[in-house]
Amino acid sequence: MREAIERILNSEMRLATGCTEPAAIALCAAVARRALGVPAESVRVSASGNMVKNAMAAGIPHTDWTGIRAAAAIGAAGADADAGLEVLDRADAAIHEAAGALLAADKVALALAETDEKLYIDVALSGGGHTARAVIAGDHERVVRTERDGAVLFSLGAQEACGVTPEYIQETLSVRGIWDYVRTMPPEETPEIILRSIEINSAISHEGLTHDYGLCIGKTLQGHTEPDGAGTDLATCAMFLTAGGADARMAGAPMPVVSNSGSGNQGITATMPVVAAARFLAKPRGELLRAVTLSNLILIYIKSKFGRLSALCGATVAATGAACGITYLMGGSLREISFAIFNMMGNVTGMLCDGAKADCALKISTCVGAAVQASNMAMHGLRVARTDGIVDEDVEQTIENFARLGSQGSAQLDRIILEIMLGKGRESQAD
Repeated sequence: MREAIERILNSEMRLATGCTEPAAIALCAAVARRALGVPAESVRVSASGNMVKNAMAAGIPHTDWTGIRAAAAIGAAGADADAGLEVLDRADAAIHEAAGALLAADKVALALAETDEKLYIDVALSGGGHTARAVIAGDHERVVRTERDGAVLFSLGAQEACGVTPEYIQETLSVRGIWDYVRTMPPEETPEIILRSIEINSAISHEGLTHDYGLCIGKTLQGHTEPDGAGTDLATCAMFLTAGGADARMAGAPMPVVSNSGSGNQGITATMPVVAAARFLAKPRGELLRAVTLSNLILIYIKSKFGRLSALCGATVAATGAACGITYLMGGSLREISFAIFNMMGNVTGMLCDGAKADCALKISTCVGAAVQASNMAMHGLRVARTDGIVDEDVEQTIENFARLGSQGSAQLDRIILEIMLGKGRESQAD
């Protein structure tokens, strides 16, 4: 069991620099550029609605650019195709110059892909009399096809996966199983990716709290406290520490995060409220490590059912994980952790995802505040009742109900959100 859980953690928690959707677009373009073998003269990006929505307004690290065309241009200009979701962090000045030339010449085109796949990117390049194409689908780093001059260089079957599958996660994990794993986990055997998530995500949180990024949600919340956060309540501390990281990340700060289930914001939200709670409650490091592991595993488990991308905000899922970690630090058992999940799903369910952008930090702070409230209620023996809304008597059934909204019920909502966003012409303005 321990080996299987560590495999899941290593698959679902990865280093990423900048928003994962632009990074995935840049990666796809970089893979196509490698297949092309010569400088790209034109670029065409075809992406699913969810990808377009999430990449339209996100900042690009090391530049003052935002959006899809800029990300694709950097990849097509020769960014490292082996860099994974750190591809935007490894682009040098020469690559930025070449990307800028493609953008200035209006050589990067964007279209909506006609696909039922929520995570889908198709980048076609031409240059030197040749063409090339790369496709990513199902996961931000899952290259499923490459071509050069119409000849297939690589093709991945529909059932083949780069990492663990959602089905494997669901077969391996449960709320009780995660609890049993965490409460018996020796701190010295904490998976390395958990240790890195605390270190790396704390660093970008500090960056966001010490410089002006985006809407400065974290700095604004912190400004109402003592310089070190002392003398205030747990909710505010958790909110500003988490929002600070999201502020920096959404603005394109050139710093990595440890993402979770394909999202850096989810990785920050699953980790930093728990770090804040451990500090506030003066818990020993071993308890922090268990709580952060619990939070991230709950997030991974729910997201395996909920889906990588949705019309509903992933911060609600990540903050549900955080509520479980905070409840553990408060002394809660499996019963109280289940109560925290009931309380979160009776509260923040329904928050919309209208793309990755500066105000993600605002939504995240709202969900983190709700997580602390859910934990406090759980520790007082209070939970949303099975008679209310989507909440059931059983925690697993409640998660299933919640996941249906994200995976099955969001198609029309996604379409409307994207129509509104594209109607404003944001992508053309951003680039």
